[in-house]
Amino acid sequence: MSSPDAVIVGAGPNGLAAAVTLARAGLEVELFEGADTFGGGCRTSELTLPGYAHDVCSAVHPLAAAAPFFEGIELPLLTPRVAFAHPLDGGRAAAVFGSVDDTANALRDDRRSYRRLLGPLVKRSARIVPNALGPVRPWPLPPPAMALFGVLGAQPASVLAGMMHGEEARALLAGCAAHSMRPLRAPLTGGFGLLMTMLAHQVGWPVVAGGSSGIVEALVSELERRGAKMHAGNIVGSLAELPPSRLTLLDVTPRQLLALDDGRLPARFRRALDRYQYGPGIFKLDWALSGPVPWTAEICRETVTVHVGGSFEEVARSESDVWSGRESEHPFCIVVQPSVVDPSRAPAGHHTLWSYCHVPNGSTRDMTERIETQIERFAPGFRDLILARATAAPADVEAHNPNYVGGDIAAGANTIRQTIFRPTLALRSYRTPVAGLYLCSAATPPGGGVHGMCGMRAALAALGDLNGARAA
Repeated sequence: MSSPDAVIVGAGPNGLAAAVTLARAGLEVELFEGADTFGGGCRTSELTLPGYAHDVCSAVHPLAAAAPFFEGIELPLLTPRVAFAHPLDGGRAAAVFGSVDDTANALRDDRRSYRRLLGPLVKRSARIVPNALGPVRPWPLPPPAMALFGVLGAQPASVLAGMMHGEEARALLAGCAAHSMRPLRAPLTGGFGLLMTMLAHQVGWPVVAGGSSGIVEALVSELERRGAKMHAGNIVGSLAELPPSRLTLLDVTPRQLLALDDGRLPARFRRALDRYQYGPGIFKLDWALSGPVPWTAEICRETVTVHVGGSFEEVARSESDVWSGRESEHPFCIVVQPSVVDPSRAPAGHHTLWSYCHVPNGSTRDMTERIETQIERFAPGFRDLILARATAAPADVEAHNPNYVGGDIAAGANTIRQTIFRPTLALRSYRTPVAGLYLCSAATPPGGGVHGMCGMRAALAALGDLNGARAA
C-alpha cells in the first residue's frame, strides 16, 4: 500500500478543493470516492432523454464565481443579464439585475429602500463575501464592512422585509432568504437573502456551459497535472482501510464520520457528532421540454433562475410548514432553465428544466403535482411542453450523495448554533480530536454550496498544523 502525504475521502467540490490546496502545497495526495464519478452534488447527466443534459444537484453558481478558492481556475461560466426573477400573480414579476440602480429603478415603490439596504453592502462586497465564506467568529472585532453585514444579516428575513413597501421587493428578499431552508422569521435568514442578492450584483448568477460537471472537470484536471492519485468507485468503510498518511481529510458529514470511525474518536466527540442536526430535504424534478417555459411575465424568460412561490407571505408560509414537519400545499420552488443561456443542454429548440422544493427531512410524499401546479400558475401551458420527467425524492437524493442525509443538500441545518459552531460546539471547526484527521465537508464552515471553501480552509488548517509539527 502506498503512503501518500495526504488522503482525501470524498470527491465532492470540497474534497476536490482540499486535494487541490494540498497538491499546490507540494504534498502527494491520494483521493477516494465511493461513486463511479467524481463531483458529489456537482454532476451532470442525461436524466430524462438522450441529448438532454441535466444537473443532478447544484445548477447555478454565484458562489463559485465569487469564492476565493476558485480564483485562477478557469470555469466556463455563462451569466444571464437578469440574475434571477420572481413572478407574482397578475403577470407581474420582480427581478435583480447586475446594477443596484437598475434593480432599484424597476422597484417603483422601493427605489430608495432597496438602494439604502443593498447599496452600501454591494460597494463593500469584495471585502464582505470572502469573510462570509468562512467561520463565523465573534472576535476579534470584525472590520467595518463585516460589522455592517453582521448587524443586518443577523436579522430575520421578515424584519428586513419590513423595510420594504411593495410586494415585488419583499418577494425578491423572500426567494433569496428561502435558500437558507429555514423559516423566514428565524434569525440569520436575512443574511442569506442579503448575501445571495449581493452576489447577484457582484458576479451574477451563472451556470456552467455544458453542465455543472464542468467545475469538477476543471479541478480533476488540475489534480491530474499535479500527479494526484484518484480512485472512483472505491467505497471506504472504515478509517482503518485507508493507506497510512500524515493528513487525512474527510468530505463527509458527522453521520458518515461516526460510521467510518475505527475506535479512534473519543466518546465525548462521538456524542457531539451524534447531536449534529440535519435540515429539511428536497424533492427534485427535471424535465425535457419541447420549448421554452411560457412565463406570463416576460422578464422571467430572460433569466436562468426563477423563484416560484408568490408573495413574501406565501414563501414564508411554505418554509415554515416544512420546518414544522409538513409538506407545503403550495411549495416555494427554485426553478432553473439553463437553456436560456446554454443551448447545448438540449436538442435545437428544446430545453431542460430543473426544480426542487423543500420538504421535511426524509419525506416520502411525491411533490410532482404540487411543483408543476406552482409553475403552471405563472406559466400557463407549461405542462403541454413536457416530453419526459425525472423525479428525485429525499431518499433518491441521499442515495446519490450520502452527505445529503434525508435529502438535506446543505449537509446540516442552518440554525444559529450550526452557523457559528459547525459541526460541534468548538472553535476548531475542521479539526477532530485525532491528530492529522480533519473534516472538510459542508458540515464545516461556511456550509453548503459549490464554493470549495470548506475544503480549502480545512486543508489550510491541516497544512498549518503540519508546518507547526515540522517547525517543532
